[in-house]
Amino acid sequence: MTKATTKGIRDRVRQVLEGQNQPTVTVLSLLLATQDAIGFLPEEAIEEVAALQDVSINDVWGVASFYTNFRFDPPTEHVVEVCWGPTCHLTGAPYILKSVQSDLGIDGEGDTPDGTISLRYNTCLGACSQAPVISINHRLHGRVNVELARDLVSEIINDEQ
Repeated sequence: MTKATTKGIRDRVRQVLEGQNQPTVTVLSLLLATQDAIGFLPEEAIEEVAALQDVSINDVWGVASFYTNFRFDPPTEHVVEVCWGPTCHLTGAPYILKSVQSDLGIDGEGDTPDGTISLRYNTCLGACSQAPVISINHRLHGRVNVELARDLVSEIINDEQ
């Protein structure tokens, strides 16, 4: 990363951090605000949060790495989330997950080799009555079966080609 890019990221992170007007600001709240604004947590964000809270980088990294919803790489253009909550799991999520992984050409959670689509496991998408549920670019789809999941994923794959 160039020095100019790093400075731009630091400036944006500082802007986000200084804009916090909550009565209680914590490492977690600062990390969440930064990811909401930037889309991920670059190294500079970890360092700036540590400086602002007067804690070590390791303390901030410990919080950030504990929560699975934090990203440390820039976000991809598309995000597919498969709900892995108990209801979805019992109603077919394992089969949906396996087919989505196959269609995306990845073995687990993560980004496609071309960096355009992320697959995430989500412990709850909050739509248990519609189980199994997946989210495509933050749009929920309920009562999904393998065929529908493949169709939805195929649409975003085809958009990229």
